[in-house]
Amino acid sequence: MNRENSKKIFEEAVKYIPGGVNSPVRAFKAVDTGPVFITRGYGSKIEDEDGNEYIDYIGSWGPAILGHNDERIVDGIENVIERGFSFGLPTKIEVEMAKKMVESYPGIDMVRMVNSGTEATMSAIRVARGFTGKNKVIKFEGCYHGHNDSLLVKSGSGTITYGVPTSLGVPEAIVENTLVCRYNDLDDVKRVFDEDDDIAAIILEPVAGNMGLIPADKEFLFGLRKLTEEKGALLIFDEVISGYRIAYGGAAEVYGIKPDMACFGKIIGGGMPVGAYAGRREIMEIISPEGGVYQAGTLSGNPVAMHLGLKSLNVLEKNSEIYSNMIEKAEMLEAGFKENIEKTGIRASIVRYRNMLTLFFGEGPFKNYDDVQRCDTKAYAKYFVEMLDRGIMLPPAQFECMFVSDALTREDIDKTIEANLEALKSLI
Repeated sequence: MNRENSKKIFEEAVKYIPGGVNSPVRAFKAVDTGPVFITRGYGSKIEDEDGNEYIDYIGSWGPAILGHNDERIVDGIENVIERGFSFGLPTKIEVEMAKKMVESYPGIDMVRMVNSGTEATMSAIRVARGFTGKNKVIKFEGCYHGHNDSLLVKSGSGTITYGVPTSLGVPEAIVENTLVCRYNDLDDVKRVFDEDDDIAAIILEPVAGNMGLIPADKEFLFGLRKLTEEKGALLIFDEVISGYRIAYGGAAEVYGIKPDMACFGKIIGGGMPVGAYAGRREIMEIISPEGGVYQAGTLSGNPVAMHLGLKSLNVLEKNSEIYSNMIEKAEMLEAGFKENIEKTGIRASIVRYRNMLTLFFGEGPFKNYDDVQRCDTKAYAKYFVEMLDRGIMLPPAQFECMFVSDALTREDIDKTIEANLEALKSLI
């Protein structure tokens, strides 16, 4: 495929934007090629600046559940914009959106809107500390909770360690209260609690999507729920990716576990920049102006994002078959990929959880960050380019997820499976 226009735009972009992109994964560095600049999206497809069409499995990193530019969502948006899209004052639709979320997500009583998933996780942790009077937080290696300082950490080679910053500009003093454990390993977490009684919360992705797709074991989540209740800590589900995507009630519905708090991202804005954190009433009532935990945002709950988000949730609520349809499509992809892996003898594994998938270039099982580190990232980079040239837009990194949309057609699926076979053959 010719992508000369994207190349020229990128050459101009690096002069004015760090790395030429406004979010690192867009640079396509992990797949050894230049970024593709998108001009529009429609249904299951996106189109680049050179007029190339791709079947899209990024879906704005999850929220494009209905596909791009779905009429049920965008219809009437011009009327919202005409009335005004930023007031810095409350609007009725914020209340309607919060009520819809409380009715849809297990165990939450109140919601505070913010502007991103990062802001949601950052705020939820502040609230957890304020509510419990404790200082430390447990996160899991491989789980990404946005770029706020206290969670931008990694662990060392041991099973449990204090956080080490993964970015310049993050002082060690900021992350000294962040403890890092191994995902899907309850014993790691138990040892931390045995050694420390100053833990305010555990935060995790119940379906991890930032080390590739790694769903939590049900026993692991139930163990965390029991442990936090016993130790007086809060359990926070980061559902920025999984919330309203894997099910209308997110991972809390699928696993049958009620966290104390949950965080959400742009899915609740129909893809617009938005986030939210939610929880039990007694927890959320300590947030300003009711309580002493301060958090604010001029654009929080802005009318455009709330309008698109509420329409999206209404469509998902009234058309529950959307979820079963997406799962069926993901199952077809999984089966096709597995057959192709067997045909070619490529050392690879496909992991699927409901309507999300990752093709790992390595042999499973994949349960945690250590497991995925065994993957051949160079093989994935070559595979990505082969698929891109065949009109398939995959995540430009091995450790990300494919997202299936309801707009995906059988023709799209057949084309993707055929491209997958050809791409795998090219690696032999």
